[in-house]
Amino acid sequence: MIKEVIFNGEMGRLEGRYYQADDRTAPAALVLHPHPLHGGTMNNKVVYNTFYTFVENHFSVLRFNFRGVGKSLGTFDHGQGELIDAATALDWLQAKNPEASSYWIAGFSFGAWITMQLLMRRPEIDGFVVIAPSATSHDYNFISPCPKPGLIVQGTNDEISKEEDAYALYEKLAKQRNSQIEYVLIEGADHFFTKHKEKLIDVIDQFIKPRVIRTTSPKKIRRDRKRKVIET
Repeated sequence: MIKEVIFNGEMGRLEGRYYQADDRTAPAALVLHPHPLHGGTMNNKVVYNTFYTFVENHFSVLRFNFRGVGKSLGTFDHGQGELIDAATALDWLQAKNPEASSYWIAGFSFGAWITMQLLMRRPEIDGFVVIAPSATSHDYNFISPCPKPGLIVQGTNDEISKEEDAYALYEKLAKQRNSQIEYVLIEGADHFFTKHKEKLIDVIDQFIKPRVIRTTSPKKIRRDRKRKVIET
């Protein structure tokens, strides 16, 4: 059952939606929404579908509203406060799932920018998914090669977050030897994956599934580091 939750943030309460898996060792995931000043909320369709894809893969999952959005208190803080909110949400998720087999983080657009900052600061995060990362409008110079498995999903017709900028981000992350970073293009998809949400869900699902199994049955997974294009 999906529950409404309230937890304390730097500026007061933060509003979220939470699913608790039955297995106490189930993996746990945090999902972050797009830009608060451009209508971004935890109920954005991309965020909603990403949340449920993790649920379907038997994760405990939290999505929440950044400060100043919905019932969350505070005002927009140009990313600094939102990063604090995300760290607070991750702390809350970990406290609820101290025996989780792994911790994941996912974000869409502005939420992807916050996702990558948190990933670089929190070594306990085991995997990530970023969707249409806002590399065209936000500075990702903090990025370094990443040893954790991750997925970047990008639409070829995205006019807000350009494909070439998303690919440059992928190249920075994937420089580490034996990197398990995947970059998947969805042909014809715009920034919000209009008419392509089922394909987006499928791409995320296919990335998550073998890595959930991997927590109990380790095996080496080789990945083609070339770009993949999903046609619809």
